Amino acid sequence: MPKRSSSTQENILAGACSLIGVPYVTADTEEERIDKLKKKKYDIIIIGNVGQLNKISSPDALVVMVYHGIGLKQSYYTDIDKRVNIRSVESKARYNELKNYGHDNLVLTGFTKLDRLVNESSKQKVRAKSKLEIDPDKKTILYAPSFYPSSIDKLHSFFLELSQDHNVIIKLHGFSWEQKKYFYQNIQCSELSKMSKNIHLLPNDDYDIIPYYLIADILISDISSTMFEYLPIDKPIIQAKCYNLKLKHKIFKKRFWKKMDLDRQESVDFAYQISEPDDILGMVYYAIDNMNEMSNQRMQAAEYYLYKTDGNASFRLVNAIEEY
Repeated sequence: MPKRSSSTQENILAGACSLIGVPYVTADTEEERIDKLKKKKYDIIIIGNVGQLNKISSPDALVVMVYHGIGLKQSYYTDIDKRVNIRSVESKARYNELKNYGHDNLVLTGFTKLDRLVNESSKQKVRAKSKLEIDPDKKTILYAPSFYPSSIDKLHSFFLELSQDHNVIIKLHGFSWEQKKYFYQNIQCSELSKMSKNIHLLPNDDYDIIPYYLIADILISDISSTMFEYLPIDKPIIQAKCYNLKLKHKIFKKRFWKKMDLDRQESVDFAYQISEPDDILGMVYYAIDNMNEMSNQRMQAAEYYLYKTDGNASFRLVNAIEEY
């Protein structure tokens, strides 16, 4: 993780590493950090995006990319570097697509992030429910929006009404806490959590969304990767296609849509979709009353977008690294 003006994310990562006994390498400046990493001459480097890869990797290092998101943005296809030796790919569809683009460093693994949906599910569910003091007599809504474009502006006021009959867990993107232009998002949601004991805003340092997938009865999102990550749970998903665009994107719409993976967006058939904010109330109640209605679409989508969700994606990646 590069040195930034804000140290919030670095402190969270350093703390997580400390808990599991993994050394965390840092320095006072970004230049010093890069120099320190380069001198260590690591044999294997695993990255979540290209970032400073070419500055920190020695010629002999084996570079592995496990891209950090699988959502609806074009960065999945543009954040690429020839220096990557192995790219972990989460689905056959993406594998074939990247292969058609000429990439020959691909390994079909599934999405490693989701292994713990299988491997630690029971322990994580108990801990998550206990930590939030979830009302066991209410269904639980997980709201996990992106930071931009985000549905927060349009939807946040409806969660107060939804919290009368449901537990509501809000998991914001890190940028909603750390970037000044999106900071208002966490303020809006913080106000909501003060108004209802059934609304639980997860703090920024609660970075792991997996336990909340496990205890949620329904997911509401917009363009976030969470829509795809939640598929193995086989419970309803609502995609809110109502969000505010920046002025420049309202004027130059092509500039905005160029950043989006439109083909993938149009292929989403496993989620209830709303375009008007006030449709969220009726849609939540309907989806919860009809939990199995889209089960076939979700299971087919899980296989299409995530390959295998058997808890062994990391195992397949380790095998590929050792074979290489």
